[in-house]
Amino acid sequence: MPDALSATFSALADPTRRAILARLTLGESSVGDLAQPFAMSLPAVSKHLKVLERAGLITRGREAQWRPCRLKADPMKDAVQWLEQYQRFWDQRLDRLEGYLQHIQKEASDDNAG
Repeated sequence: MPDALSATFSALADPTRRAILARLTLGESSVGDLAQPFAMSLPAVSKHLKVLERAGLITRGREAQWRPCRLKADPMKDAVQWLEQYQRFWDQRLDRLEGYLQHIQKEASDDNAG
């Protein structure tokens, strides 16, 4: 079984699953309602839901005949924290690049003035 972060990224790798999660940000929904915008069968949508459920990104309840799906975004916190490390890395790199470009521009300006 993959670690939780790998399961999250794997689940998010598919555009259909991302669209399902986006829909669930509006509130709970039935499988039928979630399947509506997609040109696929209910069993195919159910497979996507199982991946999301195994990754901990959704929960599926049972209320009589209705099985509502709900977003459970907690696993995304770990993904965001992991990505933030790289955001800081790239921010630092870009800041250094900006400083270097300013230095080169100043030198070119000084050369043209002199």
